[in-house]
Amino acid sequence: MDAGFDEFLHVPARLSIVALLAPADWAEFGFIRDNVGTSDSALSKQITALANAGYVTVRKGRDGAVRRTHVQLTPQGREAFRRHAAALERIVAAAQVVPRPPPTA
Repeated sequence: MDAGFDEFLHVPARLSIVALLAPADWAEFGFIRDNVGTSDSALSKQITALANAGYVTVRKGRDGAVRRTHVQLTPQGREAFRRHAAALERIVAAAQVVPRPPPTA
């Protein structure tokens, strides 16, 4: 397996979350949920796992009476995503190489 491949990050829900966060500064929980297409509880579980791994930072606060949760990639998470994406690109590129037929005798 490619050294940059991250088994933890490769879980589809986690990969979707990190890919969504990559171009952003902070993203609101509802925005992530709606774009990833998951439930609040499933998203919360994956964000907790990513936070425990050091890949995201979570900020909770209030906007008046409404609780808001925002998520941001950490530098470690950004680097892990970059390495994992590069590993996936190498895997796909290797699959696109056309093998040469064996020489005929």
